[in-house]
Amino acid sequence: MRADAQRNRERLIEAAREVFREQGYDASLDEVAKRAGVGAGTLYRHFPSRDVLMDAIMQSWVDRVNDSADKVLVHEGDPRDLLLAWFETYVGLISLHKGGPAKITSAMGDKNSPIMTKCQTLAAATQRVVDRLEEEHALREQIEAVQMCRLVGGVAAVADNSNLDQAAIRPLLEVIADGMLV
Repeated sequence: MRADAQRNRERLIEAAREVFREQGYDASLDEVAKRAGVGAGTLYRHFPSRDVLMDAIMQSWVDRVNDSADKVLVHEGDPRDLLLAWFETYVGLISLHKGGPAKITSAMGDKNSPIMTKCQTLAAATQRVVDRLEEEHALREQIEAVQMCRLVGGVAAVADNSNLDQAAIRPLLEVIADGMLV
């Protein structure tokens, strides 16, 4: 792909992310093209349908989740610090859109959810953290990634609905972490 075409593609993905964040997933694709500074024809050459555009946005988000998990897993501190780092990262990942934490958390583990892929991505990244903590014998028995996602997602949903800042969220995450670690 030519460099200018790649730049247009990336601008379209970012513009779609912004427009969908503001107006929902049914927002006008013409608005996406306008916001990206390209014509509708350019949008449809790169993304022939809304679903193809959504897949591109999703892939970008999946890459972000996996990169975030990678960064947390290179942590060399104690297990509690690692777990809290993941919890804070997780809250950030699911809190990109107002209402996102509640939507994602309520769909976690629901095989019929339209955002099942997003939930599976988050659960898989969380499972990597669980695996690391289990290898270190630092996690209580029978802690599952989906349970962890639901608990931390619950805190994120409360924070989202109450407009709590990071300083108010941290003690709640510490309670969850302390209950999961041996």
